[in-house]
Amino acid sequence: MGARESLTDKAYKQLEEMIVTLQLEPGAVLAELELGERLQIGRTPIREALHRLAGEGLVLILPRKGMLVTEINPSKQLLLLEVRRELERLMARTAALRSTDAERKEFRRIAKGMQQAAGKNDDVKFMRHDSELNVLLAQASHNEYAARAIQSTQGLSRRFWYVHYKQAADMPLCARLHAELAKRIADGDAGGAAEASDRLVDYVENFTRLAFSPRIAA
Repeated sequence: MGARESLTDKAYKQLEEMIVTLQLEPGAVLAELELGERLQIGRTPIREALHRLAGEGLVLILPRKGMLVTEINPSKQLLLLEVRRELERLMARTAALRSTDAERKEFRRIAKGMQQAAGKNDDVKFMRHDSELNVLLAQASHNEYAARAIQSTQGLSRRFWYVHYKQAADMPLCARLHAELAKRIADGDAGGAAEASDRLVDYVENFTRLAFSPRIAA
């Protein structure tokens, strides 16, 4: 069972990155056999990973028809950010209070990596650090209910960013905001971490509106 779980996790991480970075584009039909051959992973872990991604809104399962990568919906992205704001503020605050020494060390490592990725304009490295920060934040908050709730928003958010950041984003600024959040948590500054989380979501919301301006801008 453990081996299967590790293969499922591996398949999930690779497929999620492929969807987020548009290697698998919105609307693409997903075939388990083809994906398994591409990733050198068996069909069962691939199937389990795809069902997990479906639960996060990145894959659409059509009964008796197959599976597709979901389309990007800007209006839903703004609704998603309403949820992210409240959950991430809570998790940032609690992570600052509850993080272990090892977790604080990881927050500092990720902050440094964010800054380096921004300096090199390395979008894929930035995305990977963002994913690491999401996982660590959920872990370090030590609140399984908040962690479960936030999971469904993360892949959709990173994909939206990847699609539009070149036209609407200030990547160095975004990296600094992520780094500041990680640093505040590492320092045990609960109030500062909550404020840093709000500043980051403020930026992401503005970015989302700019990406589709003037169609959905307020």
